[in-house]
Amino acid sequence: MAKAIHTMIRVLDEERSVSFYKSAFGLDVADRFGFDGFTLVYMRNAEADFEIELTINHDQNEPYTHGNGYGHIAVVVDDLEAEHDRVSGLGLEPTDVKEFHRDGALMAKFFFLQDPDGYKIEFIQKKVSR
Repeated sequence: MAKAIHTMIRVLDEERSVSFYKSAFGLDVADRFGFDGFTLVYMRNAEADFEIELTINHDQNEPYTHGNGYGHIAVVVDDLEAEHDRVSGLGLEPTDVKEFHRDGALMAKFFFLQDPDGYKIEFIQKKVSR
C-alpha cells in the first residue's frame, strides 16, 4: 500500500513561505537542500510525518500560475472556530466558516486560507467518533 509522504509546491519567496507555514500550521524546517538553480525546503510538525516541500527556483522572478487543475491541501483541526480566530489574529485572512449538509446531517465544516503564493489550504473540523 502506498503512503503519502509530501506534497511539493513552487514558491517565489522562501522566507515569506517558511514564515507563513510556521505561523499558520506550526510547521518547522525539517531539511533544506540547496542546488544549482533551486532550493528544496521540507517542512513538518510533530502531528504527522507528512511534509510540505517548498521548491524555490532561483531564476523565477514572477509569481507562479496555478492553471485550472490545482485544488487545495487539507488539514484537520480539533477546534475549527479557534483555528479560524487564531489565523485571523495573525492577519492571514481566512474565508468564512462554511458547512456542507447531506441528507439533513452535517457532512463537513471548514474554511480556506491562501498562502503567499496563492495556494489554497482547507481547514476541516475533526469529526468526533461515536
